[in-house]
Amino acid sequence: MKRVYLTLSLAALLLAAPASGALAQRARTIGDSSNKPEAKPAITVAAAPAPQSVKAKYEGGVFGYNQAQTGTLSFDDASSRLVFRDKNQKEYISIPYHSIAAAYADTRSRRPTAASVIGGASLYTLPALLIRKKYRYLTMQFNDPDTQVQGVTSFKLDNKELLASMLNAVAEKAELTPRGEAYVRLNKPKDKDKDQDK
Repeated sequence: MKRVYLTLSLAALLLAAPASGALAQRARTIGDSSNKPEAKPAITVAAAPAPQSVKAKYEGGVFGYNQAQTGTLSFDDASSRLVFRDKNQKEYISIPYHSIAAAYADTRSRRPTAASVIGGASLYTLPALLIRKKYRYLTMQFNDPDTQVQGVTSFKLDNKELLASMLNAVAEKAELTPRGEAYVRLNKPKDKDKDQDK
C-alpha cells in the first residue's frame, strides 16, 4: 500500500512540475509601452528651517583641531561663518561660508559602545554584536583660507530632520549648488574678453 501511495505521489509531483513552470513564465510583449506602469515623480519635502544653534559632535578634520568633542554648531551670519563651540561655549573652530566647497548628509552604521561592552560577555556575545545604530553627519569639504589647505570635516547630529535642515541652511548661506544628494560650489566661468586682451 505504501508503495502505491508513493508511486501516485511521485506521478502527481512530476505532472505538476511542468505546469507550475509554465505558470511562472509569461510572454514578453515587444514595442507596447502601454503595459508599463508610469514612473511616479519623486516627492521632495522641504526641510524645516534650521535653528540658529544645534547640539553637535565635532569629528575632526580641521587642520590643527583633531580632538573630537561635543558642543554646539551655530550660524554666525554677521561674520558669514559656521562656528563650533565646545561644551563650555568657547569657540573651537569656525569655517567661513565662502570656503565651503561641498556639503552633504552622511549616514554611518556603527555598533554602540554599550553593545561592544556587552559583546565581551560570553552569553550575550552574538546578539550584542548584531546591534547596530545609524549615526547622521553633516559633512563638509572646505578650503582653509589661512593655510590654503583643503580638508573634510563632519559634525554628528541627533536626527535625520535636523540634518536635512542644517544641510539646506549651510548650502543656502554658502551659496552652493545642488548636485545629486550633495551641494557643491561651482567654479565661475572665466571672462573670455579678458583672456583675449592678454
